[in-house]
Amino acid sequence: MGILWEYGELKPSEIQDLFPREIKNPALRSYLSILHEKGHVTRRQDGKAYRYKAKTRRSNALQHKLRELVDVYCKGSTRSLLFNLAESEELSDEDIQALKAIRDKGKAKGKKQNG
Repeated sequence: MGILWEYGELKPSEIQDLFPREIKNPALRSYLSILHEKGHVTRRQDGKAYRYKAKTRRSNALQHKLRELVDVYCKGSTRSLLFNLAESEELSDEDIQALKAIRDKGKAKGKKQNG
């Protein structure tokens, strides 16, 4: 998906050339078929080959994976995920200020919805 998000519509051979490690053509085609069946990519005929394009937006995929991560590893607690990340990373003062700004923006948004 990352390659399709970055480069747009591609043929399997083009994806294969850009793939970060060796991947056999049948494996790549199988993976693309699964992504197509699940609705994550679209494809259109281009001569004898198909051209594939990401349908699922990167931000939607990230939200889905984060939710999975929270559910599986943090017993559904987003707070637990955030605390684990904060403890495992060295946050700069700039990072802390950015997080506070996000928090404040969320509070302001909540007041508008409730008020």
